[in-house]
Amino acid sequence: MSILEYNGGAVVAMLGKNCVAVASDLRYGIKNTTVGCQMRKAYPIHQKCLLGMAGLATDVQTFLEKMKFRVNMYKLREDRDIKPSSFGNMVSSALYENRFGPMFLEPVIAGLEGDDNTPFISSTDLIGAQCFTDNFVVVGTASEALYGMCESLWKPEMEPEDLFEVISQCLMASVDRDCNSGWGGIVYILTPDKLITKELKGRQD
Repeated sequence: MSILEYNGGAVVAMLGKNCVAVASDLRYGIKNTTVGCQMRKAYPIHQKCLLGMAGLATDVQTFLEKMKFRVNMYKLREDRDIKPSSFGNMVSSALYENRFGPMFLEPVIAGLEGDDNTPFISSTDLIGAQCFTDNFVVVGTASEALYGMCESLWKPEMEPEDLFEVISQCLMASVDRDCNSGWGGIVYILTPDKLITKELKGRQD
């Protein structure tokens, strides 16, 4: 078993029309043993940026605190919120700094950029190599099933309601096919006006 699969988990980010969404499951496990079912793997960084992470739970928590510190320092220096693309570079750089003893996590960055709220998503591997896309990114133990579901259901220019429906269906159908993730989910939908948070109920077996 890869150390990235030790705690399980699934995260997916999708682009819509002037909106983005990030969804994750809520299971926290140790291999095949479920320990808890309230562990979110997606986090708001500020009003227009989200960070999702799958991988080793201790590294995820440590890295999240590091990123919060760096984002706060950026805001103090620049007197503005960091752009999602710049935050993606910050995440990539922080992971590459530890390349000889890497943090075992896979981040997903999603947000809205500039005055025109251009949607942005990207992901990196555990040493910070970035992947940019204009549709969706997936990470975690359920990523194979997520790829198939997202390719089947995603379509361009979705409104926030449609985006929520599609990303929810993709997540819930995929985690049912992976014993290391599931137990419900949480979805963040980011629009130019607000951040919407919704929880999903899933199978509890």
